[in-house]
Amino acid sequence: MDPVLNPFAPGAGSRPPELAGRDPIVESATTALKRVRIGNHAKGKFLLGLRGVGKTVLLRRLQEIAEGETYLTAFIEASEGRRLSDLLIPELRTTLYRLSTVEKARAVVNRAMGALRSFASMFKVAYADVEFGVDPAPGDAAIGDLQADLPNLMLLVGQAAGAAERPVAIFIDEVQYLQRDELSALIGALHRVAQKNLPLIVLGAGLPQLAGLAGEAKSYAERLFDFPNMGPLGAEESKRAVREPILHAGKEITDSALEAIVRRTGGYPYFLQEWGYHSWDVAERSPIDERDVERATARAAANLDTSFFRVRFDRLTPREQDYLRAMAELGPGPHRSGEIAAKLSMEVTDAGSLRTGLIRKGMIYAPAHGETAFTVPMFDDYMRRVMPGWEPTTQTRKKRRKNADEPG
Repeated sequence: MDPVLNPFAPGAGSRPPELAGRDPIVESATTALKRVRIGNHAKGKFLLGLRGVGKTVLLRRLQEIAEGETYLTAFIEASEGRRLSDLLIPELRTTLYRLSTVEKARAVVNRAMGALRSFASMFKVAYADVEFGVDPAPGDAAIGDLQADLPNLMLLVGQAAGAAERPVAIFIDEVQYLQRDELSALIGALHRVAQKNLPLIVLGAGLPQLAGLAGEAKSYAERLFDFPNMGPLGAEESKRAVREPILHAGKEITDSALEAIVRRTGGYPYFLQEWGYHSWDVAERSPIDERDVERATARAAANLDTSFFRVRFDRLTPREQDYLRAMAELGPGPHRSGEIAAKLSMEVTDAGSLRTGLIRKGMIYAPAHGETAFTVPMFDDYMRRVMPGWEPTTQTRKKRRKNADEPG
């Protein structure tokens, strides 16, 4: 069929033509946004889920809803090695300039802008060599302590939003990459904002370990945020996510083809888009049938191997690849840390540093104490494909020999 008319959109953060199965989260977040807009308390949201479940897509949808509720919005993406201050300053500056157009809020906005300038200077944030133009008022100057400075800054931004009668929503993707002190300061800042009942809310998304990280950063995090879990779609939701775009494009797909796609993808939204996209392209005519899905499978798998999976694999050191390959030998998981170490012929304590590094990189997480699982669905299959006939790397073999040579 005509590839130009293909309705599917596989890609990082690309909006699918049919956002299926997320209505409860959308409704809850919309209620929170409406409550904050009119001055009522509401919890923020941190969406949790594995790679490929559509967290970024849903976060972008919530941003659209917020803008429809008259919010000024900012969207940032955390990443390894980037400070929260570097991400926030440009967005908060833009937000304050937009609030400054409201005459009755100008004095409060100027005070917030002065605090922002001081914050940027103290934390050495360069923003396109542009001057902020306002000095901080006494008491608003940053002191170089993120735990004190960020709450003060966010409080002033919230006060500016209140004075302008324009609520502010900040969206943060990949929250798990924030350093512990940054996450602690952010949660503390939102606690201050909530205590004052100001029209500012934060909604974010991250890998499953985020709930635990937030709780470790601040014990009261669960009182400020809900942590809705986004898993794979159910069978009927998965079928709807594929069927509806095809019907809207004026074509059809058989029930057996839909069942084959659900079976192949496990209901993960990103994979549904991949299989739907390639099934459309290989089909010569409507309806798309099960034979088309089988032909599409090779294309979809090859595309995932060279993009979705490969970009993550290439970030790994040889020893980290070893660790994940040992996990893959055990299956999709989760697995006990001791079982993985045994596959590597290493002590659990020796393998611990590898595990910690892989958690930091967002490749694995701990669903329960002592357990380890992939954050990327189907990554165990990929590791077996990309590292067939696997043996541990030289460094790991040396470690294995060292352990064997030590006296018992």
